[in-house]
Amino acid sequence: MSRNNETNKLTRKELWSIYFRQIFIRSALNFERHQAMGFANSMIPVIRKYYDTKEEQAEALKRHMELFLTQPMVSAIPVGIAAAMEERYATKKDIEPESINAVKTALMGPLAALGDSLINGTLRPLLAGFGIALAMKGSIAGPLIFLIGMTIITLGVRYYGVFKGYEGGAKMVEDLHKSGLISKLSELSAVAAYVVIGGFIPQIVNMKTTIEYTAGEAVINLQETLDGLIPGILPLGITILMYYLLTRKKASPILLMVLVMLFGVVGVYLNILG
Repeated sequence: MSRNNETNKLTRKELWSIYFRQIFIRSALNFERHQAMGFANSMIPVIRKYYDTKEEQAEALKRHMELFLTQPMVSAIPVGIAAAMEERYATKKDIEPESINAVKTALMGPLAALGDSLINGTLRPLLAGFGIALAMKGSIAGPLIFLIGMTIITLGVRYYGVFKGYEGGAKMVEDLHKSGLISKLSELSAVAAYVVIGGFIPQIVNMKTTIEYTAGEAVINLQETLDGLIPGILPLGITILMYYLLTRKKASPILLMVLVMLFGVVGVYLNILG
């Protein structure tokens, strides 16, 4: 029988248990239900607290074994919200159990867009580019900045999702979605990602030519001429070409990597690249 004591709220210890379980939401990822098993595992502290019989616990676990897939970090938000809704269903019985999965399903798309654009598309490349730029200069601070920065972001987003998601319930994300803030953040993050990644191209992509030609008595270095016109134009050009082939021509990334390697070897051998 479910516990109907309205004061029987989840404790911080139980919320921390949900939090640590949510970190491993992708541990049992599969192509049938994706993150469902990890989501159900995150709900175990809630289910154990509010449902006494094996039948009720099995029913609740089965409810959370339906397909679920979103960006792993922001998946903490629907985990926190589902915990609040399970608590409400068990203590007040004023919502339908089907509404819990309905809310989870409704949040998957918007949160995936937000997480992918803001975290995977902006913050991660920003930290990686900054770290790589330092590492290429021989500084150990580069990988440390990336590791520490991503750890703070990962654990911080998950903490906010579980604890604030539980406190705010479904209303928090519903208000964000209705206000259009999620879509605006996704759009702005995508623009910021292109700007940030573009700024790191000269630091990360190394491509120079050794071609020289003679005009009268003067020897003109092509690389110096290009740098005088548009610094970094060769790295930018090869990057744009790779992006075009990947997105427009659907070329294989592995094939492009092999071709770039061959191009570099042949270019150096022919004394075209340096």
